[in-house]
Amino acid sequence: MEANRPKNTSLFDLDGKPSLGKAAPLSLQHVLAMLVGNVTPAIIVSGVAGLSAEDSTILVQTCMFIAGIATLLQLYPIGGWGFRAGSRLPVIMGVSFAYIPTVLSIVGDYGIAGVLGAQLIGGFMAILVGIFIKPLRKYFPPIVSGTVVLTIGLSLYPVAINYMAGGNGSPGYGSLQNWGIALITLLVVIICNNFTKGYLKLASILVGIMVGYVISIFMGMVDFSAIGKAGWFALPKFGYFGMQFNTTAVITMSIMYIVNSIQAVGDLSATTAGGLDREPTDEELSGGIVGNGVASIIGSLFGGLPTATFSQNVGIVAMNKVVSRFVLAISAVIILLCGFIPKFGALMTTIPQAVLGGATISVFALITMSGMKLIMQEELSARNTSLVGLAVALGMGIDMVPASIEAFPKWFIDIFGSSPVIIATIVAFVLNIILPKKSIVEEQKEREEMDR
Repeated sequence: MEANRPKNTSLFDLDGKPSLGKAAPLSLQHVLAMLVGNVTPAIIVSGVAGLSAEDSTILVQTCMFIAGIATLLQLYPIGGWGFRAGSRLPVIMGVSFAYIPTVLSIVGDYGIAGVLGAQLIGGFMAILVGIFIKPLRKYFPPIVSGTVVLTIGLSLYPVAINYMAGGNGSPGYGSLQNWGIALITLLVVIICNNFTKGYLKLASILVGIMVGYVISIFMGMVDFSAIGKAGWFALPKFGYFGMQFNTTAVITMSIMYIVNSIQAVGDLSATTAGGLDREPTDEELSGGIVGNGVASIIGSLFGGLPTATFSQNVGIVAMNKVVSRFVLAISAVIILLCGFIPKFGALMTTIPQAVLGGATISVFALITMSGMKLIMQEELSARNTSLVGLAVALGMGIDMVPASIEAFPKWFIDIFGSSPVIIATIVAFVLNIILPKKSIVEEQKEREEMDR
């Protein structure tokens, strides 16, 4: 009977296996949508860490490798009902911008090794959150998670502006040439996003970078020497960047893993709601978060940066309703293969920083507005506006005036002064617990009673 059962070739079924002719273009679409977002964090971190061209190539290469592994793990989980790593949902995983503010602060103090050590512990923290996600969810409603996402977006703006100016320390920093290239790149992204359809719209950031890159070549801003030195094939190198454990780095990274694990609930929920017209099960949420923790642990051992679900790919699934895991598995294999090709990583490192800045500022703007959307899911009562306003004000304010906490102990500065996201997260989390929950209607009644 099994042999006579017709083969499931549906694009719109989790277990469907359509033909390669149907699947390949849809798979490539996912790769194009995630490519820039996955590679750019590695390039930014490389610049701050002062890595050589060879080491920068290896970091980019490893980030592609770990994104492929993480995606395959989500699509085809390991383990059983008691402990499952992977959601079995159609999601694409990649290196996340959300961790960048924290990663950059750790890199500045402890180097790449310090980031990877903190990431290893953070991965185990994500596994714990995944196991206990059901009772933890109530402590991170949209008003809290939205505040965190909003702060992440705001804190990334200086990174984009520095890149648009040419990158800190570059000889032509702030030159008209750098700003011209950055603005042209941004203009192309805006045009593709708002005046085109299909692949051009979905790959708007990639198109913007390509246009900016080509112009940069003609202007003599691109050095191809790194590509010539890189090989055609190489396996990721276990423990290449080393690993260092520092208490403050571990604490700050662990907090970020808790926050982003809760945020993953939003992406997984958006995937099932948009692609499958249902809410995710507790097992899917738990497996998705545990899977990300396992992927991050593997990444720390090979030199890949922290991963997360990619919202742009969630958007593609919600838009076209293609949920076949086979389609996304092809995407994962393509991403994985890029991780074995050093010349690909070297090519990515030749992109001028001004081009990356022009492209990524739109990404950071979208992150900020995603936070706003989450916040707007709840009514903006006096209680909620106070929560959001104070969390963002303290987080961003202290980050902008670091001298304001110089009198505090070093451990306090290392943890709370490392990233505005940490302070905003803690303030939003605590205020959500201690502030009495009052609706706009209840607040209005209180004012009316005062007038009597």
